[in-house]
Amino acid sequence: MNPFLVRDKLPDFNVIKSQHVIPAINKVIIDNRKSILKIESIKELPNWNNFIIPLEKCNEKLGRVWSYINHINSVRSSASYRKAYNQALAMITEYFSDLGQSHILYSKYKKLLKNNLNLTEAQKKLVKNEIISFELSGVALPKKEKLKFKKIQSHLSKLSSSFDENILDSINNFKLVVSNKSSLKGIPNDVVKSALSKAKAKKIKGWLFTIDFPSYLPIIQYADDRKLRKDIYYAYSTKASALMNSKFDNTKNINNILKFKYELSKLLGFSDISSMLLKTKMARSSKEVSSFLSKLTRKAKKSALRDMSDIHEIASEFGFSKVEPWDIPYLSEKLKKRKFSITDEEIKQYFPINNVLNGLFNICKKIYGLNIHETNASTWHKDVKFFEIHNNKKQLVGKFYLDLYARPNKRGGAWMDEAISRFKFKNEEEEPVAYLTCNFTPPLNGKAFLTHDEVITLFHEFGHGLHHLLTEVTEYSISGIKGVEWDAVELPSQFMENYCWEWSVIKDMSFNKATKTCMPKKLFNKLLASKNFQSGMQTLRQVEFALFDIKLHSEYSPKNRNFMKILKNVRSEVSVINTPTWNKFPHSFSHIFSGGYSSAYYSYKWAEVLSADAYSLFEDIGILSKTAGNKFRKEILSRGGSRSAMDSFIAFRGRKPKIDALLFHHGLTN
Repeated sequence: MNPFLVRDKLPDFNVIKSQHVIPAINKVIIDNRKSILKIESIKELPNWNNFIIPLEKCNEKLGRVWSYINHINSVRSSASYRKAYNQALAMITEYFSDLGQSHILYSKYKKLLKNNLNLTEAQKKLVKNEIISFELSGVALPKKEKLKFKKIQSHLSKLSSSFDENILDSINNFKLVVSNKSSLKGIPNDVVKSALSKAKAKKIKGWLFTIDFPSYLPIIQYADDRKLRKDIYYAYSTKASALMNSKFDNTKNINNILKFKYELSKLLGFSDISSMLLKTKMARSSKEVSSFLSKLTRKAKKSALRDMSDIHEIASEFGFSKVEPWDIPYLSEKLKKRKFSITDEEIKQYFPINNVLNGLFNICKKIYGLNIHETNASTWHKDVKFFEIHNNKKQLVGKFYLDLYARPNKRGGAWMDEAISRFKFKNEEEEPVAYLTCNFTPPLNGKAFLTHDEVITLFHEFGHGLHHLLTEVTEYSISGIKGVEWDAVELPSQFMENYCWEWSVIKDMSFNKATKTCMPKKLFNKLLASKNFQSGMQTLRQVEFALFDIKLHSEYSPKNRNFMKILKNVRSEVSVINTPTWNKFPHSFSHIFSGGYSSAYYSYKWAEVLSADAYSLFEDIGILSKTAGNKFRKEILSRGGSRSAMDSFIAFRGRKPKIDALLFHHGLTN
């Protein structure tokens, strides 16, 4: 049987091949289309059982198969698989375009909501979500415009895929070979050893570096050789642009993505792209988003200018007459060591990966009553682990795959994705399964250690995982993170980051294999003191990305399409760093051009207001409090998209969110 179509167990990833992709998608789409025709032809009044459940079954079947196919494309790409994936993407885009433009289904949803046949509040929320989704899919358009809408959606799915492929290909095709060992001075030994083993594997003399983040970051932070830092910065900043390789240039993709999104917004009667994309968010307008970001800029600017002043001060000691962007991480690391007497390398030796995982799982046990243990399952790579979660009554809650390390043909960054979502139909139900994916430095001689930033990343993605896995909503389309407003979806992930700064947590999960001890309290205090190091600059960096995103989509028109000029204007307004004109950051800004963050990158800071305020309750009554944990699980994590994020937050906190906790956590308040 096709491994993608197996439903009584998880797929055997070892046997999955590119030739399985199209038959699997084709089978599910054909079956779904038959089912939908039957649903459309039902004459009696639509109700939950005769209308919603059959449609939910269709959505779940296709969603599950597509999640498997999409995931393999992200973590184990190949030329043949990519070809099959893009063909399947075109098929699935056409399917959802047809589905979203079915006026019969749209009318039935509206009738069901109007007649309100004993629907629960969660069920009403699902129906309302679907009605909005139909309207944003062009269901009300005349036939000619509907066809145009479908063509545009098809173009956009291809462009998004091409955007990601260009980034991956430009990273895979770049190699920086260092032949002189003296050029490696300052770079940590484990990074140098890894570069040497990479070179040997490729039969190259010297040391081989890439622009995967685990390879790029140590050079830009630690390499004493200024030219080496500039070379790696240039490559990293120009990936997926003509300056690196015209074959993988994303300029056309960006322009076409914006052009087509603008055409969609006009077809639907919106004034701009952002107005269309914010329809399903907590924030109601680009003006509200810009106002929020402006407030953050005002709060952070003075602190950021002080941060830069400190860098200029230390730069003179190193003989730099002018501070360049490739000097800033290097000088920041020197400054951090001087101010707090710590380095990432010193901290890293206290975070062996297994200890970090045990510490993370212990938090979940203490505040949520969860027991997490590793078990056997087929995976797509030997380094991938598989876990099950049980509650105190030994009932299965969910399962997750953990894919931690960077490797060729794997998409960069870190993310959580749904493998299987919780649902309950009349004769079938399923527990949720998640993918948790990171790109940490691979183990060297079987040993893997994390920097503190990587520990934070792991906790962040695990927070997303808990949101998906701890849902108690059994309506498929609003379980887990589905149906949650995009600008609130980061709340559980950013909430978990707070634990990375707590002594009781660090004490529990840190361990130095040489000294056989946890991190000394004195060293932790230094780490804690460094928490808000350059927080002003870091805040402005996030504001810069978010403001660029919202301006790009709210101000775009065929006459105003120079995206690099928009970025330049934003930088002049917000940034305290003089970024070179050849820096092509937008060309790899996958969050907004191929991910779900178009007009929504502000979500990270918006949700951080929610998460900081939520965590302040734990700070008040105990960071590992079961009482607070049970309430957070009940009102936030378990609710999925069954009600608005604001309603969930108020149910948890007893009031609307305040920005105070965020500013305090970042040291941006008196």
